[in-house]
Amino acid sequence: MDCRLYLITPPRLPPDFADRLAAALDAGDVACLQLRLKDASPDEVKRAVETLMPVAHARDVAFLLNDDAGLAVKLGCDGAHLGQTDGDHAAARKLLGERTLGITCHDSRHLAMEAGEAGADYVAFGAFFPTDTKATTHTAGVDLLAWWSELFEVPCCAIGGITAANCAPLVRAGADFLCVVGAVWGHPEGPAAGVRALGAAMAAA
Repeated sequence: MDCRLYLITPPRLPPDFADRLAAALDAGDVACLQLRLKDASPDEVKRAVETLMPVAHARDVAFLLNDDAGLAVKLGCDGAHLGQTDGDHAAARKLLGERTLGITCHDSRHLAMEAGEAGADYVAFGAFFPTDTKATTHTAGVDLLAWWSELFEVPCCAIGGITAANCAPLVRAGADFLCVVGAVWGHPEGPAAGVRALGAAMAAA
């Protein structure tokens, strides 16, 4: 499959975020949006889902919730993305049913194989580059993407500081998705320009 863009929301949403999201999703091919809010209450998450999920679904973009498989099911999301400390992955797989389960695997081949055995629909590796979005405790190399994509059917995502300027080696190594935050929402010309720049860079790679 061709490498596709996987958008993650900023940790805190500005008041006009639904409009910014619509502009981003209209600007190019986006496979999925993950709602990842920092220090948000369940009510705040619920309101964000109710506001943003229709924007994504109107454009055939899957909507995933970060960290909480149970809440993802309750709110009708298309799936959940779980870190290594976000509960029992096998239990989450059962709970989610046909919904998507993604699992963070940092820089670890072992964790990725465990995630595959637990029934993950994709595994996420990173960080590949320095990032301001969250503290970087693991650094992954491009060889990890190449190894995984050569041996396993489960798709892989690359995350961490990815921009239009640095994404080409990840695409060439076999990443199925590029997870992006700052390069879209922080783009000086706006999120639509960020999506267009990444799309062009991925196509050129």
